[in-house]
Amino acid sequence: MKNLYHSCFVLLLFFAGCKSASKSYNKGDYADAIELGVKQLQKNPSDNETKDLVQSAYNFAVAQHEADIRAISNSNSDDRYKQMYHQYLRLQDLYETIQASPVAAAKIKPQNYTSFVETYRNKAADVHIERAMALLSQKNKMAYRTAYNELNAALRYKPSDRNLKDRRDSAYLAALTKVVVVPLQQTGGYGYSLSYQLQNFQTEIIRTLAQNSGSDFIKFYSEWEARNNNIEPDQVMELNLGRIYMGQPFDKHQAREVSKRVVIKETVYKPDSVVKEYANVKARITTTERTLLSEGELFITLRDPNNRIIWNDRFTGQHQWRTQFATYTGDERALSDADRGQLNNNNQNPPREEEILDELFRKIQTDFAYRLRNYYSRY
Repeated sequence: MKNLYHSCFVLLLFFAGCKSASKSYNKGDYADAIELGVKQLQKNPSDNETKDLVQSAYNFAVAQHEADIRAISNSNSDDRYKQMYHQYLRLQDLYETIQASPVAAAKIKPQNYTSFVETYRNKAADVHIERAMALLSQKNKMAYRTAYNELNAALRYKPSDRNLKDRRDSAYLAALTKVVVVPLQQTGGYGYSLSYQLQNFQTEIIRTLAQNSGSDFIKFYSEWEARNNNIEPDQVMELNLGRIYMGQPFDKHQAREVSKRVVIKETVYKPDSVVKEYANVKARITTTERTLLSEGELFITLRDPNNRIIWNDRFTGQHQWRTQFATYTGDERALSDADRGQLNNNNQNPPREEEILDELFRKIQTDFAYRLRNYYSRY
């Protein structure tokens, strides 16, 4: 009985495989029908029905692709060689799929399209190379960039062509806008040391320039890099840290009167007889809102090799700190619980100078990164 169940299960799998190949065939998906049929023949090489189905699917698939190739060949499309290459690539895929089953390969004898694939791979690459050469002859950066993209496209067909890679890399260097960044200058007056924060700020500026240009064809160099690599800049960027204003506390006061009726005296005649005397007590609460506003700015000047200004801008950062506390005069008994809560909130110290500077520089950095990307996205 166990052997009978096993045999039935194998038959079910067999018929399911045939049905799947037939279903794809009937839908006109001949490549899928061939793949499923070959898998079935690998399990059951004597399945003549599947052999016939695979052969018929192959014949139809070849006829379709060859008809498409003829139509493409007769067109004037700039990408006709690319399209023909992909058609032959699909035909070669069918060949390799059938070769995986010796019985299918012996019956169908599929054609090997390797030479056609190689021929049209080269033709498709040559179209991009010819376009690139025409663009490079224009000798301007926009043409160089398009030429770089064309040579990259050609390399997708010839990824191991060393000469083609060298031409692509040369086109990239010609397309590149090289920007030399001079060391950050301080033009504002400070009255305190900024050396540590400035060093970190300049490091972050360089990082921002490297990561936020918005274009693959913009590269930034320090003066040291440019000098040591004999780089002739297309642009020179000057950065000047302008005024940094460290705010002073500014207080805004608001006063209000409060009163409460309280017991001022109790007279006990006996345990169950207590006489209370009431009176109004008053207090004056002064609420203070203390703010501290600090500001900083960075100026950028971008020049061409002739020292003409091509971009001039200002980037700003602001740090704002605020706290609120209260004091009172008068009778404490007039205060509510909420009033006492405000009184306990008078121990907030303003941030340290270093914390303010770090925040100012961070916000300048954010403003700078956004507008830098916006500016260079036009390149």
